[in-house]
Amino acid sequence: MTATLERFGRRFRRPAQADGFDRRLIVPMIVSSVLNPVNSSILAVSLVPIGVAFGAPPAQTAWLVSALYLATAIGQPVVGRLIDLYGPRRLYLAGAALTGIAGVLGLLAPALWVLVLARVVLGFGTCAGYPASMYLIRSESRRTGHDSPARVLTALSIASQTVVVLGPTAGGLLIHLGGWRATFAVNIPLALACLVLGIRRLPRTPIARRGSLAGLDVPGIGLFAVMLVALLLFLMKPAVAHWYLPVLAVVAAAALVVRERRTAEPFVDVRLLGGNLPLVATYVRATLSALIAYCFLYGFTQWLEDGRGLSAATAGLVLLPMSLAGIGVAALTGRRNGIRGKLVVGAIAQIAAASLLLAVHASTTIWVLVAAVCIMGIPQGLNNLAIQNAVYHQAEPERMASSAGLLRTFMYLGAIGSAAAGGALLTRPAGTDALHHLSLFMLIAAVLFLIMTLADRSLARPGRPAAAGQP
Repeated sequence: MTATLERFGRRFRRPAQADGFDRRLIVPMIVSSVLNPVNSSILAVSLVPIGVAFGAPPAQTAWLVSALYLATAIGQPVVGRLIDLYGPRRLYLAGAALTGIAGVLGLLAPALWVLVLARVVLGFGTCAGYPASMYLIRSESRRTGHDSPARVLTALSIASQTVVVLGPTAGGLLIHLGGWRATFAVNIPLALACLVLGIRRLPRTPIARRGSLAGLDVPGIGLFAVMLVALLLFLMKPAVAHWYLPVLAVVAAAALVVRERRTAEPFVDVRLLGGNLPLVATYVRATLSALIAYCFLYGFTQWLEDGRGLSAATAGLVLLPMSLAGIGVAALTGRRNGIRGKLVVGAIAQIAAASLLLAVHASTTIWVLVAAVCIMGIPQGLNNLAIQNAVYHQAEPERMASSAGLLRTFMYLGAIGSAAAGGALLTRPAGTDALHHLSLFMLIAAVLFLIMTLADRSLARPGRPAAAGQP
């Protein structure tokens, strides 16, 4: 056993070869990329005990979900742009340090608002991992001349999506062993691991404009943040009385477009984005996919505890097969370059899972619930892998990190949309009728996802649109 582990470790410590991907980067890439999914998913089973501990209603504990999504949705493309300009190493290490600080803050929090603050810090701290990983994959591709590192992209996707579905199970076990504070404390060793790995293995990328912020479009970032905050605040609590929030979001969006079209180095290159409709469609599909996945993850989990009467630990175990299905599907299909077929199968599985939830009730046997969980694992493995590969092929190489960050922003729009849907459709305790309303909402979103995929012919041969004058 020891000899096997030593061989495994040596395999990922080998120095980079001229024509091969530097395997020393794989472990720090994966560990940092899962920080955000860990904290997104692990909270699913701790909302109820946290609410009980602080005497807080669901409307207040929902801020623990929204705070991380809000910070991450803004932070991912911003940090991604910084990585594009200054390289991944410093941003990676800074993010790891913030993650550790947030873990300590959550462990010692005396009040709910401190926990919300810890989630905000976590959101910004976990921003760097995924954009840095995509930047490193692209830079290694450029160095080796191999344009499609399917195995590395598959490993990244499997790790992130596995953590998303393992999170509730791990969260249930952590709560059983050490209470809900353990779900925050788990960030401390993860942050330390990232710091050590980042210092030892990440390359010191040359900085194009050392010591200068000239390449950073600060006004563009400000308008982007205003637009996103206004939109997300409205989605978190949609009401006629909050009409000014979508209006503010539209005004900020219009100002952002005007600003970015006139700027030499825009934060969001709207001219390139407007000419790259396949990438825009991929972002929309990412939003829908996350919307459906998080509606299932949070809504179904709350129903298992409130409507089905399961404990947090048992609810986490019921969700465990989703991870196995996601891992198996991604591992079997990861080496295949096809994107459209994966998305079609994933959409059909989403439709099947939502339809099955419409038939469950408080006395439905566990095996039927496990079947629904297994079916939902299929799109977890297929959709995220296909969407990540689509962005890798469709994004401009010089903006790979910021494009990857923008992908996460759209995914968090979907996640926050799921929180809004859950808040509107799931009343506490989450009964069966409320679950059916949420399932119908998921079904409509899944059908829209399928229609968009079938209508998008660019997915048959994914790639960046040729610039004017190029073949």
